[in-house]
Amino acid sequence: MRMIDETHDPNLKSWVASANDTNTDFPIQNLPFCRFDLGDVHDVRLGVGIGDQILDLNLCGQAGLFPDWASDAIATSSLNAMMGLGVDTRLTLRRRISQLLAQDCRDLQDHPAASQSLVAQTAATFHLPCHIGDYSDFYASIHHATNVGCMMRPDNPLLPNYKHIPIGYHGRASSLVISSTEIHRPVGQLPPKVDGGMPEFGPSQSLDYELEVGAFVAQGNELGDSISLSRAEECLFGICLVNDWSARDMQRWEYQPLGPFLAKSFGTTVSPWVVTMEALSPFRCELAARPPGDPKPLPYLSDVANSKHGGLDLNLEVLIRTAQMRTASIPAQRVSTGNFRNMYWTLAQMLTHHSSNGCNLQPGDLIASGTVSGPARESRGCLLELTWDGEPGRVVPATQRTPLKFPTGETRTFLQDGDEVIFRGWCETPGYQRIGLGESRGRILPARSANQ
Repeated sequence: MRMIDETHDPNLKSWVASANDTNTDFPIQNLPFCRFDLGDVHDVRLGVGIGDQILDLNLCGQAGLFPDWASDAIATSSLNAMMGLGVDTRLTLRRRISQLLAQDCRDLQDHPAASQSLVAQTAATFHLPCHIGDYSDFYASIHHATNVGCMMRPDNPLLPNYKHIPIGYHGRASSLVISSTEIHRPVGQLPPKVDGGMPEFGPSQSLDYELEVGAFVAQGNELGDSISLSRAEECLFGICLVNDWSARDMQRWEYQPLGPFLAKSFGTTVSPWVVTMEALSPFRCELAARPPGDPKPLPYLSDVANSKHGGLDLNLEVLIRTAQMRTASIPAQRVSTGNFRNMYWTLAQMLTHHSSNGCNLQPGDLIASGTVSGPARESRGCLLELTWDGEPGRVVPATQRTPLKFPTGETRTFLQDGDEVIFRGWCETPGYQRIGLGESRGRILPARSANQ
């Protein structure tokens, strides 16, 4: 597990004034990475969030503000090389960035490049943080799995394997998009309206979001090798917010026998900021307690360090803003809140299991947690759960739903065209500075015409 050091000091201040605002997501204790350009897509650069600014790492590297060993990773236009650095090297780089931005350090403040080293976040166009060669999505919230299972299989909501194995599937890397990319309503086969009838082909009528946390792989493993749980933490680089858009009607029709396919491959939104595992050290917590009688994980998925510190106390929220709300200048409405500490499986367990068969993971690969849901209705991380009137122990039909209500008088059971979905995440605990993950945004556009 990561150690807490001087970069986490809550009294540390930056010469970047906005970083000292108590409400910022990006104080000097955070230092999340990003990729951005300033209007020229052929000049994509690496940056670090500090207050409402971006520190241009490429410019700082060219100015000789980093040691030679860091120059190759910083000189690129992608985070993959940095993700592949060893954990000790990444820690040293974090300390140097923190030093350059600290209030009492003059190395950058007095440098001729200082005036160009900071870029307003509002002036930047963001890109996916790295080249994502592979993307895998998990199903790690037992609350989400139980709720969905109750809708599909009221008498047997959790299949026998769930409490033994981190369930996942291989996602579509090519349709990962950066926050604020608009998403067209998907078109596909929809289930028959009556038993024994024919399916239809057209736009999804049950479009949903899924609140997820993504984790980027740092150093991976060779084909045929695996990553032990004791080493998994150092093979995680950092986290982001992920919206795994889902067409529930298409999914219901296609998911048996092989699982999700076209219902999820049309778009997955990734937030621009990667908050490193080092920045998250003060917010690690115990693995969520398993209910009495649940089986213990097999030895390869269990160790003392993961049990004590494998969880993450990360607050999450979902907001929705309809087209009518934008027209009326009504701000987005929060519809749910949750916490990542409620997950049944940790990120380290997901990574270890993913590699356990010898699958070779590489720097920049993305794994996502699956929908983050909690025990209360207001902590459900998707509309499929949030508007459903059932709960474990009081099962009702999947069709029995109470729509969300908005200030305009509109209601939603699933997303409509023009709806914008916003995710936010932040960590806070006594004795440490609050840090945030920024935002993930996506707006739904009408379906494109379909070839039938």
